[in-house]
Amino acid sequence: MTTNSLFPTYNRADISFEKGEGVWLVGSDGRRYLDMGSGIAVTGVGHAHPHLVAVLQEAATKVWHTSNLYRIPEQERLADRLTAATFAERVFFCNSGAEANEAAIKTARRYQYVSGHPERTRIITFTGAFHGRTLGALAATGVAKYMEGFGEPAPGFDKLPLGDIDAVKAAVGPETAAIMVEPVQGEGGIQMVDRGFLQALRQICDDNGLVLIFDEIQTGVGRFGTLFAYEALGVTPDVLTSAKGLGGGFPIGACLATAAVGDAMTPGTHGTTFGGTPLACAVANGVLDVILADGFLDEVKRKGAFLMQSLSSVVDSHPEVFEGVRGEGLMIGVKCRVAAADVATAARDAGLLVIPAGDNVVRFLPGLVATQEDLREAAQRLEAAGVAVEKAKKDTAVV
Repeated sequence: MTTNSLFPTYNRADISFEKGEGVWLVGSDGRRYLDMGSGIAVTGVGHAHPHLVAVLQEAATKVWHTSNLYRIPEQERLADRLTAATFAERVFFCNSGAEANEAAIKTARRYQYVSGHPERTRIITFTGAFHGRTLGALAATGVAKYMEGFGEPAPGFDKLPLGDIDAVKAAVGPETAAIMVEPVQGEGGIQMVDRGFLQALRQICDDNGLVLIFDEIQTGVGRFGTLFAYEALGVTPDVLTSAKGLGGGFPIGACLATAAVGDAMTPGTHGTTFGGTPLACAVANGVLDVILADGFLDEVKRKGAFLMQSLSSVVDSHPEVFEGVRGEGLMIGVKCRVAAADVATAARDAGLLVIPAGDNVVRFLPGLVATQEDLREAAQRLEAAGVAVEKAKKDTAVV
C-alpha cells in the first residue's frame, strides 16, 4: 500500500483508473476492467456518457456557482422534472446521500412541529440499514462498529428488527415522528424488504399521522427498471431521498417530499452552500435525459432478468463458493459461502469489479447502459473468480 497524505479511512485496492467508457474502465496498468460496481451505484449511465460529457462541457462555460441566495434555473428545472415523474411536490437539493437523509430527518421532525406535535421527534429505523456517515445518519443506522469512538449517538432513533411489524406497532408512541426504511438494503447485502411489510408501514404511518421516509440513495434513478424503487414495490412514501446515480458521478443529493410535509421547511430551517449548483443540476438533468428516454427503463428490467439468470447459473456451478442470488433489476447480490472480500479480489484478478456488502454478499450494480454482452461477460468473469477461489481452497487444504 502506497503511503500518502490522505486520511487512512479506506482500505484501497492498489489500482487506479485513467479512463472509462460505458461499463469499462482502463487501469493505470493499461488493463481493461469490467465495472459492475459503478462506484457503488453512482455511474448509472456509465463512464463518459457522450450526452453527459456534452452537458458538462457546456455548463462549465456558464455559471458554476451563485449560492441559493438567488434563483437557479437548472435547479428549478430538475426539481420540476423530478416532481412530474414521482409522487413528490417539493425537492431540496444537497451534495450527498447522507445530507439528503439529514434533510429527511429534519423535514419529518419539522412537519410534526408545525402540525402541533413538537413532542414527536423520534424516528423508527431498522437493523441492517445504512443511512450515511454523518453523526445523525449514523444514529439512524445504529451499527455499533460505525459509531465506535465518536461519543454518544445522536438521540431520537428507535432501531427495530427488519420485517417485524408487531415490533413496529409496539414501538409507535406519542413521541414517534416517522419511520425510515430502505426499500432494499444495499450496504446490508441487497436485502429485499417484503412488500407486505412496507405496505404495513404505510398503513401504520397513515393511522398515526407519521411520516414514511424511503431511503432510495442506492435503489433509485432507474436501477429497478423504474425511476425509483417505490414504484416497482407499490408503496408510496411521504419523503424520499436520492443521490448516487442522480448525478452520474457528479456530486448531488436530493430530498423529495409531498407538499404537506415539505412545506414545513420554511426559510431559515435548512440550507446548504453547494447544494443544487447550476453545474450539478445541469449534469443531473442530463442523467434524466438518458434515464427517462422512451424504452430505457424497460430495457433495464430486461437486462436485470438476464443478469439474474446468468449469475444464478454461475452460482449453481460453484456451490462451495456461492450460495444464492437475490435482487431486482440491475441491483443484484451474490451470497457467498467463502469471504465476500476473497471473491471480490478473485473477481478483480479476473478483470471484474464487484463490491462486497453485508451478509457476505458481492454486489452487481452495473451501469444501466450495460449491453447484454457486457452482462454475459460479467457472469463469465465471475465464473473464473469462482474457479480461482475453489483452487485456492484446495491448495490451502493440501498445505
